[in-house]
Amino acid sequence: MRVFIIAEAGVNHNGDLDTAYQLVDAAVAAGADAVKFQTFKAENLVTRHGVKADYQKTDGEPGESQLAMLKRLELKYEFHFQLRDYCRRKGIQFLSTAFDFESLAFLVNELNVPVLKLPSGEISNGPFLLAHARTGKKIILSTGMATLGEVETALSVLAFGYLMDDKPPSLQAFAQAYASEPGRAALQENVTLLHCTSEYPTPPANIHLRAMDTLQQAFALKVGYSDHSIGLTIPIAAVARGASVIEKHFTLDKTLEGPDHKVSLEPDELKAMVAGIREVELALGDSRKWPQPMELKNREVVRKSLVARTVIAEGERFSEANVDVKRPGSGTSPMLYWDTLGRLSDRAYQADELL
Repeated sequence: MRVFIIAEAGVNHNGDLDTAYQLVDAAVAAGADAVKFQTFKAENLVTRHGVKADYQKTDGEPGESQLAMLKRLELKYEFHFQLRDYCRRKGIQFLSTAFDFESLAFLVNELNVPVLKLPSGEISNGPFLLAHARTGKKIILSTGMATLGEVETALSVLAFGYLMDDKPPSLQAFAQAYASEPGRAALQENVTLLHCTSEYPTPPANIHLRAMDTLQQAFALKVGYSDHSIGLTIPIAAVARGASVIEKHFTLDKTLEGPDHKVSLEPDELKAMVAGIREVELALGDSRKWPQPMELKNREVVRKSLVARTVIAEGERFSEANVDVKRPGSGTSPMLYWDTLGRLSDRAYQADELL
C-alpha cells in the first residue's frame, strides 16, 4: 500500500495567503500527497489566561499570551476556499485540522474536506471526537501524550459516533459501541492512528517507533506516524516500520518568525524525505524470500562448484587431497562434497576442471 504523505504547513503561513500559496507549491514540488493547514478561531480555542508551551515562548513578544499568538496565526476562513481551489488545480489534496466546533463545521459543510485530522491535544475531548465521527468522514487521530487506555476511550467515542446510535452519549454507551462488531468494523474502515511524541523538537531517544507495532496489535487499525523530530531520517524509518501515513511539518524558511518553523523541514528537505519514503516503499516489496530474476545471471558467477584440486586419473578415489571448491557455480554443488569423497572417478580430470 502506498504511504500517504501529509506535508504539514500548519500555521507556518503566519496568517499570510501568499505564503500559504508558496507552501502549497513547495508541497507539490516535493511530491507530497496532501498539504495540511490548521483551522481555528483563537477565541474558541484557548482562554485569555492560557500560557504558551515552552517551545512557543521564543516566538513573539515577551509575555505574549497563547491567545494573542494564535490570533496572529489564524488562517482566515475566506482564504481556505482559495487554497482548496488552488490545491485542486495543482493536483494535491487540501486538508486542514479543526481545533474548535465552528471550524469543524466550516471544514465539513463549506469545504467538504475528504479526511479529518484530530490532533493529539484533542484525544481526551469527548464532545469534539463525537462531532468528528458523526460527520461520517474518515479520521486520522494523533496519539501524542496518550496512554493505550486513553486511545481506546477515544476510539470508543468514535465508534459510537460512527454508528449514529440513538442512545444518549455516555462512557457506558461508548464502551458498548466499541465492543460491538459494527463499531469495530466502522473503526477499521474509517480510522488511522498516528504514533506521535508531542515535544518540539522530539529527541530520537523519546520517539519509540516500535510503539506503532503496539498500536496496531492493540487496535487492529491502520497506523502511521506524525513526526516532530529534527531532519528526515525518522519519518523514513517509520515507513520501514510499517507506517501507512506520514505527517511532517515543513516551512519555506526555518528562520521565519513563528512557533513551528524551527522544527520544520525546508522545501529541499521535504522533497528528499518524500523521495526517501518512495524508495523505501519500493525496497519493502513483499515478504517472500526467493531469488530475483536479475540475480540468476550472477548465480553461476559467484557460487562455487566441486573442482579437481590436482590431476585425477580415471578410477582414482575422490578425497580431500584431490577435490576442491571454487568458482564458477555451473558444476556439481559443494553441498555434495561429502557424498563425492570416497567415490571412484569415472574419468580423468585436469586440475581446476569442474567435476
